[in-house]
Amino acid sequence: MSKKPAADLSAQLPELLPGQSIELLKALHILTREGKLNQDTRRKLKQVTHLVHFIEPLIDEVLKDQGEVSLADHGAGKSYLGFMLHDLVLRPRGQGTVYGIETRAELVDKSRELAARLGFERMRFLATTVQEATSAPELPAQIDIVTALHACDTATDDAIAFGLAKGARFMALVPCCQAEVAGVLRKHKALSLSRNPLAELWRHPLHTREFGSQITNVLRCLQLEAHGYQVTVTELVGWEHAMKNELILARRMGGPKRSARERLQQVLQDLNLQELTDRFSV
Repeated sequence: MSKKPAADLSAQLPELLPGQSIELLKALHILTREGKLNQDTRRKLKQVTHLVHFIEPLIDEVLKDQGEVSLADHGAGKSYLGFMLHDLVLRPRGQGTVYGIETRAELVDKSRELAARLGFERMRFLATTVQEATSAPELPAQIDIVTALHACDTATDDAIAFGLAKGARFMALVPCCQAEVAGVLRKHKALSLSRNPLAELWRHPLHTREFGSQITNVLRCLQLEAHGYQVTVTELVGWEHAMKNELILARRMGGPKRSARERLQQVLQDLNLQELTDRFSV
């Protein structure tokens, strides 16, 4: 039985974008060997493509200004996002480099093999932590764009710290599984309830978890603003997890903002979160 050509498959799958690599989607197990999509893989394809649409204008803006662009994807995993950005944005333009940063060496090895097999020459992969990547000689001194898709708990904060250290012009962050702030709220709950009626917002365990996740992202936005970034928060429609559908987009605009730093410090004080000052440092 002969295989259907890629052009035929593209015509039959309206979810695909023009010129999208069928072989890449098969290698990432988004498409089956027969070129089919099931419900789960269709959702994953839609999610990653949706995120690419947000990041593509940032890449084009940097390319327009300086003719080259570097993008570091933290907690890359199997590098779904990095491969899609290369396939849909960098490869057609013939410019730019994606650096996938992942601690699991076996995933890095597989990503390297796949990039070599597909001829994706503008991809590099590092098996290292975010902290170690800050000074890794394989990376340029400055990174233009930092992304972190579903970087769990404090991994998103590590990506922000990396972006600040590398002077990133843009950051695109999709946080998830924020637990650290909720843990501190839980620890000081009795004291907070005795001093502040607003502590009722996180009195019950479910609310502690949800409020903790919400305030984590609020603190991240204030931290970025304090470092001179303009921040927007966007909902990623159609993503399956309620706490995984928030996209934080940060654009560097200038120097540090004292007002944002003061608001950040006040929030930490009012919620008895002072022990997290170093985490949300300015």
